[in-house]
Amino acid sequence: MLSGSGAVVIITAIAVLASVLVHFEVAIRVSRKLECWSLALRWRFLVLMFSLFGAHVAEICLFALALVGLQYLPETGQLSGSEAVTLWDYIYVSATSYTTLGFGDLTPEGGIRLLLSAEGLIGFMLITWSASLTFLQMQQHWAVGGK
Repeated sequence: MLSGSGAVVIITAIAVLASVLVHFEVAIRVSRKLECWSLALRWRFLVLMFSLFGAHVAEICLFALALVGLQYLPETGQLSGSEAVTLWDYIYVSATSYTTLGFGDLTPEGGIRLLLSAEGLIGFMLITWSASLTFLQMQQHWAVGGK
């Protein structure tokens, strides 16, 4: 049987890998589609922004599900600050970690702090990746002029 800390490390690695793969797939597919589609500039950026937003929401949910999963394993930690923690609480904590806002009313205790720390780092990296992709699209299409 895997120890609590071993489970946290493995689930953290899986969540990080899955979120990077989700982000890569969305970024590469949207970039390629935008090159093929003859959309007006406004629609190109709306597609890009909402696709990236959807990717970030999916990644936040991946980490929230990892948190929920860890709650069923012994000695992995818990969230404190509320008597009854719901799925929405896990999504909220995941979002505050992913966006590097930090913890407020709900705080992690125990091994799940590793998961949320890794989420903060990978969230920052993926948000930066999205900003870079958006900048490159803007640079490419605004220099030429929009349709």
